[in-house]
Amino acid sequence: MKNHYPGLLPKAHLWTDVALLNLSFFFAYIFRFDNGITTLFENQYVNLLLVANLVWIFTIYVFKTYRFTRLSYHFNTQLASFLKAVTVHGAVMMAFLYLSKQGEEYSRYQFLMTYVMFISLSTASRAAAVLFLKIYRQAGYNYNRYGIVGKGDLAALIREFYAERKELGYRFSGSIDPSSEKNPIESLEAMVKEKQLDYLYCCLSEMNDEQVKEVIRMGERQRTHIRLVPDFRGFMTNMATIEYHDMYPIIEINTKPFSSLNEQTVKRAFDLIFSTIVMILGAPVFFLVWAAIKITSPGPVFFKQQRSGRWGELFYIYKFRSMRVDADKMGLQHSKGDDDPRITPIGRILRKSRLDELPQFINVLKGEMSVVGPRPLYKYDVDMLMEAAPHDFQRLLTVKPGITSIGQINVGYADTVAKNVERLKYDLQYLKSYSVFDDVQLIFRTVQVMVLGRGQ
Repeated sequence: MKNHYPGLLPKAHLWTDVALLNLSFFFAYIFRFDNGITTLFENQYVNLLLVANLVWIFTIYVFKTYRFTRLSYHFNTQLASFLKAVTVHGAVMMAFLYLSKQGEEYSRYQFLMTYVMFISLSTASRAAAVLFLKIYRQAGYNYNRYGIVGKGDLAALIREFYAERKELGYRFSGSIDPSSEKNPIESLEAMVKEKQLDYLYCCLSEMNDEQVKEVIRMGERQRTHIRLVPDFRGFMTNMATIEYHDMYPIIEINTKPFSSLNEQTVKRAFDLIFSTIVMILGAPVFFLVWAAIKITSPGPVFFKQQRSGRWGELFYIYKFRSMRVDADKMGLQHSKGDDDPRITPIGRILRKSRLDELPQFINVLKGEMSVVGPRPLYKYDVDMLMEAAPHDFQRLLTVKPGITSIGQINVGYADTVAKNVERLKYDLQYLKSYSVFDDVQLIFRTVQVMVLGRGQ
């Protein structure tokens, strides 16, 4: 059966919230005043309730709070949209009371209690609705029938998607291979009529333009929703996005991680705030390390070396010196671990605890590095990776190097081609998506390495 009450769920949520807003107002009034609900319509509170309803309707209209589909109906997204609307509603109501100079005429307790009850009841209603729908659809009710035009891997992925998410309420009803049918459109229309399909998924990689047009016309005749599925599997890891230029959809492949203004702003703001906090709170640690190096080893406290940064631009990295001053004369390119004769006694402790990296927060403040990102490499390592994995390494150069990274945590210092490539593969995972939460997780893992002295 087609058209399983389309639009019923958004309307149900809308009118449920309106009812709960009024009930919350009534109950808050009863709790606040002893004279009961009968006096509500005899004083100015009924005017406040009327304004609250009008503002709520206006707010949900502007923010499109109840615009969602079967696929996008999740508790978290619904709650987030609702809380955004409630926040704006509360702000508008307070502005109204302030500008109308009526704030003193109403109870703040009643005002606050209304919102507490409204948020609690509406959250509970959403949780109940999501749980009920999940159980109801998994039991085999309220489902949509769908078919697929295509028989390849993409068609299999569509089937797997809905088979693993039975709570969405989609049931597979058949497929057509356009390349093996003499009259694929006729066979398809016969299947749509027989199965009463609600949706038809068209794998564009298996169809030509004329077949797509014919399927759309058939869908119009049979009142079946047509969904065109391009094969993006080859480049979805590059975070492809679709935007419309007039009526033409344009697929943009994100070849530069953190290229959006939002991501750049968030990451830079996090770097500046975190680095400033570390530099201020870590000042005693900086002083103790400075004193320990100065007392135990002749020579400068800090060490600087030219490294490769974003886009391959060279800059000087700052570290606490952990080797002897004449270390370069020994001709070794990489550290040989605990047996390296160039490392000073205090340097071994600094390397194990990663405290030798602390001055790099100066590089972060200067904008040359980030707190989290692939490690900046010495020219010797750059040449090594450009020969072993040139494409992947050049992808790493699209972001700022960092003080710590997932590769540094899992692999540590890399002194061979194999280790460099292994660390490179870990760091490439970081480029797939960005969030402050991921950065914080990597920082906590780095702190664990420092505390346990597992630095390599």
